[in-house]
Amino acid sequence: MVENFIEKLLFASRWLLAPVYLGLSLALIALGIKFFQEAFHVLSHAPSLAEADLVLTVLAMVDLTLVGSLIVMVMFSGYENFVSRIDAARTDALGWLGKLDAGTLKLKVAASIVAISSIHLLRVFMDAQQIANDKIFWYVILHLTFVVSAVLLGVLDRMSFAAHRENKD
Repeated sequence: MVENFIEKLLFASRWLLAPVYLGLSLALIALGIKFFQEAFHVLSHAPSLAEADLVLTVLAMVDLTLVGSLIVMVMFSGYENFVSRIDAARTDALGWLGKLDAGTLKLKVAASIVAISSIHLLRVFMDAQQIANDKIFWYVILHLTFVVSAVLLGVLDRMSFAAHRENKD
């Protein structure tokens, strides 16, 4: 009887994550505000911006978009994997919804982090004259750390779940 109560309580506690995923939508709103600030800045200053500055601002907008996409992916797939199924019968359902398990989500997050890091590294390279060489070196090391981590996650995922995925097919 006590065991049954504890199991039900533990199972119900997954709903404590729901407000956390809802909170991610607030972060998405904040990113949207920042994106449109950047867009307004680019449009209002486009004629007077140097090409490098324009590219850097557009890269910042791409960066914000990638982070926003990452938030959406984590928000929906995390909710569906750990809290409750989302009604997929809706006509505007996302195609990938229900297909991302926790392992695949980790790989997508790692790939997104590598993409975001790549954009930051490109921004550093475009402004290399004003940045000390030792700082650029550490930016490259940090980026390579993200790349190696993502590759290792992919290899570990493939080794761990290859047989499981073959059985699904």
